[in-house]
Amino acid sequence: MNLRAIARLCGASENLDQALAQFVPAGFVIDSRAVKPGDLFIALPGERVDGHQFVREVFDKGACAAIVVHQRLLATQQGPPQWPVDLGAHFGKLLFVENAAAALQQFAARVLAQWSRPIVAITGSAGKTTMKDLTAQVLAAKGRVHKSLGNLNTSYGLPLTVGRMVSAGAQPADFDLAVLEMGMSSFGEIARLVDMAPPTVGIVGNVGTAHIEFFGTQQRIARAKAELVDGIKSGGTAVLNADDALVLAMRERRSDLNILCFGIDNAAEVKARDIALLPALRGTRFVLVTPQGEAEVKLSLLGRHNVYNALAAAAAGVAFELNAAQIAQQLNAAAPSPMRGEIVRLANGVTLIDDSYNSNPPALLQAVRAMIEAPGFTRRIVAAGEMLELGEQGAQMHQDCGQTLAELGVEKLIGVRGLAQALVTGAQSARMNDAVFAETPEAAVELLLSDCRAGDLVLVKGSRGVRTEKIVERLKREWTVTDH
Repeated sequence: MNLRAIARLCGASENLDQALAQFVPAGFVIDSRAVKPGDLFIALPGERVDGHQFVREVFDKGACAAIVVHQRLLATQQGPPQWPVDLGAHFGKLLFVENAAAALQQFAARVLAQWSRPIVAITGSAGKTTMKDLTAQVLAAKGRVHKSLGNLNTSYGLPLTVGRMVSAGAQPADFDLAVLEMGMSSFGEIARLVDMAPPTVGIVGNVGTAHIEFFGTQQRIARAKAELVDGIKSGGTAVLNADDALVLAMRERRSDLNILCFGIDNAAEVKARDIALLPALRGTRFVLVTPQGEAEVKLSLLGRHNVYNALAAAAAGVAFELNAAQIAQQLNAAAPSPMRGEIVRLANGVTLIDDSYNSNPPALLQAVRAMIEAPGFTRRIVAAGEMLELGEQGAQMHQDCGQTLAELGVEKLIGVRGLAQALVTGAQSARMNDAVFAETPEAAVELLLSDCRAGDLVLVKGSRGVRTEKIVERLKREWTVTDH
C-alpha cells in the first residue's frame, strides 16, 4: 500500500510529491531506534519521551515519511514555536494528523474492515503468546495466516501487526485469516482492540495475577479479559478454559455465540488425556480428544500449562472444522517460541529451560512443576527474577511462591532483583537450604557459573523488565550450546 493510500486511511493531511506518494513503506515503526531505510515512522508521545523529538533523526536514518501532530512537532523545536525549517527537504515527507495514536488505530481498523476475513483474537494472563503461536500453527492447515509477532498485543502493537499486511510488498489479499494477541493493563484496552479487529473466534486462556497492580483482584482482571468475549462478532465462537472458573463464567455473557470449551479436568468439547513428558525433555505427549475424534500429540513444549495452550489452539481448529488428526499433525510440527520454554543443552552437561521472556506467580509455578516432573537430573535450580505489576500484594505473592518452590523440591533458588528477595525468604522459611539473592542478572549468572555442574537442570524466568535473558545469554557464551 502506498503512502497516499495510507494517509487516506489515517485521515492525514499530506503534501507528498508524486513519486513519494506512490512509495510503499518497508515497515511501520514507532521506535526511532529501530528505523531502517524505507520505514514509515509514527511519532507517538510516550510517558518519558515524545517521538516528535526524533523526526529529523529518523529521516537521517532513511525513513520514507513520518506521521506527526503539527503542534507537537513545533513544541519539540528549540526557541519559540515556528515551522520546523530545520527539516529542510524532509518537510515534504510529513503526514499530519490530529492524534497519532488514534490515526494509527483508525488505519488498522479500516484495513481490516476492507480485508473482511476471519480474525482469531487471543487473551489470557499467562501463556497467550505461546497460545497465539500454536493457534497460528494449527490454522495454517486452513490457509495463509497473518499473526502478531512477539507480544505486539497493545493498542500500538496491534496496528503495527496490521501494518505488516500492507508494507514490504505484502497486501491483505496475501492472507486468509489473522491470529492476533490482545493484552491489557486497564479496563477498556481490550474493548479498543476488538473494536479495531472484531474477531470471528475469541480465545480466553486463563485469568491469573498478571497486572493485578492495576485491578486489585482477579475478578476485576476477569472483567477486563471478558471484553474480548463482548467483542466477538455475533454468531462467532468463544473458546473458553473449562478448568478456570473465572473464564468459564464468561459463557454467560452472550447468547448469540457458539461456545467451545477446552480443559483437562472438567467437562469440555476439547480435552487432553494420558499426559506424559517425552524422554530427555523433548516435550509433552497427550491424546487430543475433540468432537471430530482423537489423535496423539507430541508437543515440543514442556508441561501441563503448555498442554492447555495446545488445547486452546486445538479448539480454534475445531471452530474452523479441522479434525483431530489434522490438528495433531500441526501441533506436532510446532516449535517453542524464543525465550518461552526453549530447551538449551550446554556442552558441560547442564540443561537450561529458557523461559526468560516474562513471569508472574502462576506461570512461575507452572514452569517449576514441569521441571520437577522431568526425570534424570541431579539438581533442579531456579533463577527467578522479580515479578512486576503485582501491587501491594507483590511481596506476599513472592514469599508464597518461594515457599511453594521449596515444597515442590527445588534444590537451589536464586532470586534476582527487588521483590525476588521475598522469594528467597519464602523458600528459606520452608527449609530450602540453598536459596540466595542476587541484585542483578549479572550477579545471578556469576552464582550459577561458580556452582552448576553436569546433570543440573536450570530454569531461568523473570518479568520482562528484569532482563533475565542476560543469564541465558552469558551461560551460552561460557559453556557452549550443543544439540545433544
